[in-house]
Amino acid sequence: MPDLENDILLEMKGITKRFPGTLALDDIQFSVRRGEIHALMGENGAGKSTLMKIAVGLYEPDSGEIRFDGQAVHFSGPAEAIQAGLSMIHQELNPILHMTVAENIFLHREPTLLGQLFVDKRAINLQAAEILKKYHLDIDPRTKMVDLTIAHMQMIEIIKAVTFNAKLVIMDEPTSSLDSDETENLFRTIAELKAKGITVIYISHRIEEIARICDRVTVFRDGRFIGTRDVADIDRNTLITMMVGRQLADVYNKVPTQAGDVVLQVRHLTRKGIFEDISFEVRAGEILGFSGLVGAGRSDIAKSIFGLEPLDSGEIIWQGRPLRIRNTSEAIGHGIAMVTEDRKKYGLVLCRSLFENIALPNLKKQQRGVFIHYGPLHANISQLANRLSIKAPNLKVDARSLSGGNQQKVILAKWLMDTPQLMILDEPTRGIDIGAKSEIYRLMSEFTAHGMAIILISSEMEEVIGMSDRILVVHEGRINGEFFARDLTDKFKAQELILNKALGG
Repeated sequence: MPDLENDILLEMKGITKRFPGTLALDDIQFSVRRGEIHALMGENGAGKSTLMKIAVGLYEPDSGEIRFDGQAVHFSGPAEAIQAGLSMIHQELNPILHMTVAENIFLHREPTLLGQLFVDKRAINLQAAEILKKYHLDIDPRTKMVDLTIAHMQMIEIIKAVTFNAKLVIMDEPTSSLDSDETENLFRTIAELKAKGITVIYISHRIEEIARICDRVTVFRDGRFIGTRDVADIDRNTLITMMVGRQLADVYNKVPTQAGDVVLQVRHLTRKGIFEDISFEVRAGEILGFSGLVGAGRSDIAKSIFGLEPLDSGEIIWQGRPLRIRNTSEAIGHGIAMVTEDRKKYGLVLCRSLFENIALPNLKKQQRGVFIHYGPLHANISQLANRLSIKAPNLKVDARSLSGGNQQKVILAKWLMDTPQLMILDEPTRGIDIGAKSEIYRLMSEFTAHGMAIILISSEMEEVIGMSDRILVVHEGRINGEFFARDLTDKFKAQELILNKALGG
C-alpha cells in the first residue's frame, strides 16, 4: 500500500480569505500529491487563483495552515516560495520585458565577476543557451523578452521555475493565448516535468485539456471546496455540474433569428502583408462567425473595420452608404462596437471602478453643457449591471478585482449603453468559465433578437459552430471558405470541414 500521507507535497487546511464585500475562500481543504498533474477547476470567482496566490505568499490567509514538502510553511512572498521549490506562472505573464531572455532566467541568481560587482553576462548567455537547447527552443538568449511571442514568454517562465529546482509549478490558464501547435509544445513540456518528478497544478476552464493531461481534478464553487476526483473516473457532464451547481443542457443557448437588412458590407479590403481582398456582408440579427488559425488575420480584419488599424485599399459600406472609418471614435459614432481579445490591455481601465469603466465611452452623451448628469447615468449603469448579471459587491469596486467573466460583461455593458447596431466580439469567452460562457452566449442571442448584427471571432471551433448563423474561414489573410449553420448538422464533420479550410485545403 502506498504511503499517501508522505505522498502529499502540498496541503492546505482550513484556508479562509475575505476581501471587502466578498468571502473569496471559505474553509478550503486542498492537497496535491508528488509527481502528479493536478487540475484546479471552477467558475471565474470560485477562488482557484486566490488559493494559489496564498500558497506562494502573494496573499495572506485570514485563517488556515499550509504544509509544503512535509513542513509547515508561511511564505512572506513569491521569492521565498521559489527558494523552497514552489513557483507560479500567472495567466497575465509578468517577465521584465526590456531585459534579455538570459537575464530573466537568471534573475536574482546571476553569476558575477570580481566578487559581486559585475554580472558575468558571457556566463549567463552560455548557460541560458544550453538550457534553451535542452527545451528545444530556438531563441537567442540575448533576445529581449519584449520581442518574444506569448508562447515563448510562457516557456521562459517555465524554464525559470524549473531551473530554480522547482518541486511544484502552478500554471494559471496556460493555454489561453496559445495556438494549437504552441499548446502541443506546452503539453510535451508538462509531460517532461512529470517524468522528472515535478508536480504541476494546472488551472484551466478547458475540460478537454484536463481529460488529456491531468491525473486528478479538484473543483471549487463560490469559494468552497466541492470535491477531488480521478480524471479517469469523471465525465464532462459531471464535471460541469460540480462547477456550476446545475446541469447545462445547451451551453450555447443559440436562439434562431430571421436575418434582416445588410448592416455592413466590405469589398476587397486589403492591408499589405496582413490580409488581402476581403469581401463579406453581415445582416441585422445575424451572427457571422470567423474561424481560422491564430495569426491568419481574423482579428486584423476586425481591427481595420473598427478603425484600430489602417487599410491600404478596399471599401466599407455601412447601411448602404460608403463609409471611411479613420479611428475608433468614428466607428463608435456610426454604431459599431468592438470587444477586443485582450480585455485587460484594450477593454478595461483596471485601476478604475466598474461604474467608471461602463460610463467612460458614454460620458459625452450624458453631458448637458459643462455638466454630466450622474443621476440618470448611475441608474442606467445599475440597470445594465443587473441585466447582464455582473457579480460585484457594488459599482465602486475596481475592474481588476472582478473575475474574467464579469470583466467581459463590464466591457459588453459599456457598449450596450448606446445600443450599437454591429458588435464585433473577438475571443469573447477566452479565459472564462463554462457558466460565464453560457451567459455570454445567452446575451448574444438576446442582442440578435433585438436586431443587432454580431461578428464573432473565436479560436474555439465548437463556439463558432454553436453560435454562428454563417461561418467564414480565414487562411493566411484570405477568406478560404463559407459555411451556413443550417448545413452543419454533424458537429464532428463540421469541425473537419472548417479545419481543412483553415489549413488551406
